[in-house]
Amino acid sequence: MNVFKFGGASIKDANGVKNLAAILNEYSKTYPVVVISAMGKTTNALEDVIDNYLYHTSALEASIQVVLDYHNTIISELFLDSEDSIFIAIASIINDLKMFLKTNASTDYNFVYDQIIGYGELLSTTIVSRYLNVLGIQNKWLDVRKYIHTDASYRRANVNWEQTVKDISTLQQHKIIYLTQGFLGANGNCTTTLGREGSDYTAAIFAYALNAKSVTIWKDVPGVLNADPRYFKDAQLLEQLSYSEAIELAFYGASVIHPKTLQPLHQKDITLFVKSFLNPLSKGTKINSDPGLVPAIPCYIVKKNQVLIQISSLDFSYIVEENISDIFNILHRFKMKVDLIQNSAISFSVCVEDVFNNLKHVLEHFSVTYNVTYIPKVTLYTVRHYNSNAINSITKNKNILLQQRTLDTLQIVTK
Repeated sequence: MNVFKFGGASIKDANGVKNLAAILNEYSKTYPVVVISAMGKTTNALEDVIDNYLYHTSALEASIQVVLDYHNTIISELFLDSEDSIFIAIASIINDLKMFLKTNASTDYNFVYDQIIGYGELLSTTIVSRYLNVLGIQNKWLDVRKYIHTDASYRRANVNWEQTVKDISTLQQHKIIYLTQGFLGANGNCTTTLGREGSDYTAAIFAYALNAKSVTIWKDVPGVLNADPRYFKDAQLLEQLSYSEAIELAFYGASVIHPKTLQPLHQKDITLFVKSFLNPLSKGTKINSDPGLVPAIPCYIVKKNQVLIQISSLDFSYIVEENISDIFNILHRFKMKVDLIQNSAISFSVCVEDVFNNLKHVLEHFSVTYNVTYIPKVTLYTVRHYNSNAINSITKNKNILLQQRTLDTLQIVTK
């Protein structure tokens, strides 16, 4: 059994859905499990719904209509019969969303976020499943929330592996294409999410539970590149990578692979392919357990909108283990994503990503014990397997706030 994952860019319009169908038609007899993200920028549109629901109620109805109109446009191009059941199905999903908005009593942002954001995946998979069946590509739609069980850490849920594996493994008994949602899980009757871009992780969870032969992530790029083509010209394809190298790239923020995706695949030696949905016959990138598959060229990663926090002791005393433990406890409590740390005798610097908008609380807690300054909207550059040319290209004409170098990795923070 193989697992396929299609991201939002691959199904952003009717032509994308048709292309997905063509790819699956080639593999239909292998009965893959297919994991699908929300269409196009639907997740962003639903984030607008969330913000309007909590803070700008006068704009709420219009933002919901944007989501509905976008999907109606796609299905109008896919289904020539205006009486097709898909139109009712999509309207019903939107009505379910509206019902939640009317009946919800919680004001917890993270809880509300997870209950609303998942409607994007419910819409996309409903459309794709129906379209495939119309074409004769038989598939069974699954509600992933009945299979991936998590704790109640909303927006970054932790998987209950024992229960999840038990439920997913029952799917091995049937020869059919299973089609389900990425990104989502459940804690009881409440929807949870696995973190932004968590659909890759969903595919890995299914692969692990089903002892799959491989996972293929279909992207709008040729495979894993040595740099983001939005920021670097002449980005090159990395045809092969080891798990360990891919995990390093994911840890530092390479956007092609979700950081959690590789761990369950590595445990069962499941090969990961990253391929282009625009050119499905091309090689793409193959990732497996071969430790010798190290890139021969520098790999560049850019993370924007970071925050550089600089901490020093109030009384000119050393920053020692006890202080560092205290600092990380605060960062952990407020779910700050740490991307770089550096310390000296009396100071400690950390570059973080404020995913949950908790920076204010973090700074307040730090200020009780330390002198604290911070610089928002900095950019973190990471270069794996750097050389002198790579160093020059990254540092040239930049205001460098912090630099750190190990044997394999260079990181700099710039403003």
